[in-house]
Amino acid sequence: MSDITLQNRRILLGVCGGIAAYKSAELVRLLVKKGAEVRVVMTAAAQQFVGELTFQALSANPVHTKLIDLESELGVATGEDTVTGMGHIELARWADLILVAPATADLLSRHTAGRADDLLAAVLLASRAPKLFAPAMNMEMWSNSATQQNISKLTERGVRIVGPASGEQACGDVGLGRMVEPDQIVEEVSAKFSTGALQGESLVITAGATREPLDPVRFISNRSSGKMGFAIAQAAVDAGAKVTLIAGDCALDTPDFVKRVVVESAEQMMSAVEEVIENATLFIGTAAVADYRPAKYKQHKIKKSADTMTIELVKNRDILAEVAARKNSPYSVGFAAETENLATNGEGKRRSKGVDIVAANLVGGEDSPFGSDENEVTLYWDGGEKLLKRSSKTDIARQLIEFIGLRVREQKEELEKK
Repeated sequence: MSDITLQNRRILLGVCGGIAAYKSAELVRLLVKKGAEVRVVMTAAAQQFVGELTFQALSANPVHTKLIDLESELGVATGEDTVTGMGHIELARWADLILVAPATADLLSRHTAGRADDLLAAVLLASRAPKLFAPAMNMEMWSNSATQQNISKLTERGVRIVGPASGEQACGDVGLGRMVEPDQIVEEVSAKFSTGALQGESLVITAGATREPLDPVRFISNRSSGKMGFAIAQAAVDAGAKVTLIAGDCALDTPDFVKRVVVESAEQMMSAVEEVIENATLFIGTAAVADYRPAKYKQHKIKKSADTMTIELVKNRDILAEVAARKNSPYSVGFAAETENLATNGEGKRRSKGVDIVAANLVGGEDSPFGSDENEVTLYWDGGEKLLKRSSKTDIARQLIEFIGLRVREQKEELEKK
C-alpha cells in the first residue's frame, strides 16, 4: 500500500446489501489507519449482512441508516423541538469523497436514475464531492446490458468505478463481479487526493497571530485563528512536501507529518524562521504578524490610574520581505488581509515585499474569514491574477498548493532553458 496519508480527509462510506459488505469493515479499518475520518451510511439491505455496531466501533462514529431520523434530527439546527430533516444534506456537505463499497446493481441503477429514496441515494444526489464506486454482484447481473449502460452513464458524469474483479462468487459462479480487495480500494481513494504538486520540496510556513506583550498579563494581537495556515500545511504534506510550521497563537492540532515550532511574538517568529529557512525551497507567510510592538515592556502589571494612556510602539522586522530578499531565496508566497481596494493593495504588497505570489482576501465584514472555516482569496503574481472562489479553507488550501506547485515547476523549467 502507498505511503500517501489520508490524514483529516473526510470519507463517507456507503455500504449496500451484498455478501461483499463484510469486506467493508476491513475497508473502514484501513482508511482510519491512514488518517481518514470515516462516516458510514448503510442501506436497509446492508444491515442484514453486517451489524451497525461493527462499523461504529471501527470508525468511532455513529452509523447512519435512516433518511429521516427523528431522534438525531430533532432540534439539530436550533436546539429547539423543531424537526430539521436535513441530515442527508449535512452528510453530503461534510464529505471530501463518497465511496460506495459494495455498490450493488440496485444502487447503480437508482443513482443513474437520480433516485433519492433512501439515505445513501439522497446523499449521493445532494453531494458535489467526488464519488468512487466499487461494484459487487453476480456475474450475469454485471454483464447485463442495463448494468453496463448505467456504468457508462455514471462514468460520463464523473463517477470513478473500481473493479469488479474476476473470481469465484458466493453463488458458485466464476467471473467478473467480485468487489476488489479493500487495500486496492484504499489505493484508489488515496490517488484521488494525491497531487504530488510539491513532491520533494521543503516548505516553511508561518501561521496564526503574534502576541506583543505590554506587561505580564496584557498583549497586543489580532483576530487571526491560524486555520488557513494549518490547512495549507496539511495540503502541502499531502502534496509531498516536508513541512515546518511556525505557529503563533493557535488553538489548533498539529497536522500529522508536520514539524511545529511554537512562538509568541514577532521577534520570536523571525528568529524561528531564520533557524530553518536556509534549507527551505518554499516559504508561505500566512501568519498575521504584528507590524509594531511596545517600545518598553513593563515588568509588573500596569495599574489603571489616568483617564488616558499613551503606548509607544516600534516597528517589527518584516519577515516576509526579509525572506524574499535573501540570496538564493526560496519561492515566496505572502498573504494580505485587506479591508478595501483588494487588487491595488494586494498587488502593491507583492511588489513591495518582493514575493512571487500574494494571496489577498477581504476581512472585516460579515463574511470575514477570521475564525471562519471558509475563505475566498485572489492570487496576484507578475503578469496575472486568479480568484479562488469562496470555499472551505481546506479546499482553498489544496487549490493554492496545486497552483504554487505549477508555478514552481514553470520557474524551474525557465531556469533550465537559460
